[in-house]
Amino acid sequence: MRVCLVRHAVAYDRDASRWPDDSKRPLEPEGRKRFEAAARGLLRVMPEVDLVLSSPFVRAWQTASIVSALGWPEQKPCPELEPERDPAEVLEVLRELPGVQSVALFGHRPNLHAAACHMIFGRRDPGRLKIKKGGALLIEFGGEPGVGEGVLRWSLPPGLLRELSEER
Repeated sequence: MRVCLVRHAVAYDRDASRWPDDSKRPLEPEGRKRFEAAARGLLRVMPEVDLVLSSPFVRAWQTASIVSALGWPEQKPCPELEPERDPAEVLEVLRELPGVQSVALFGHRPNLHAAACHMIFGRRDPGRLKIKKGGALLIEFGGEPGVGEGVLRWSLPPGLLRELSEER
């Protein structure tokens, strides 16, 4: 299984007066625009996925929608990708996807980073492994997804994804 983890694009700063419920905080217009270019680059390195799962938080959902509009399947909600969830839950979601060869996961820090480390290194502390906002990385499993069984194939920051897009 190939697992592409994508961190949501640049959102507005936390502001309890505007978004008392932080899960409703959206992408900034400039963050959306920059990720549209990054998404085209992402599609160049990973043109197809079987399934797109996204945190239901607005900023992650909007980020996934951009890639879905360009050719990936429409995203489905995955609460396990919310920011403060246990990274082991993400691995359990992957194990429950028989027949899926490739999946894209859209989420947040710290969960996405911790989930990646859990899959690759078998630990939950992300250490130096970082996914920038609007960036992505690809983990590959030879068999069923397991703790520490994933292989990091690439990690691309948003600037490089934009460079890979055909339109800059």
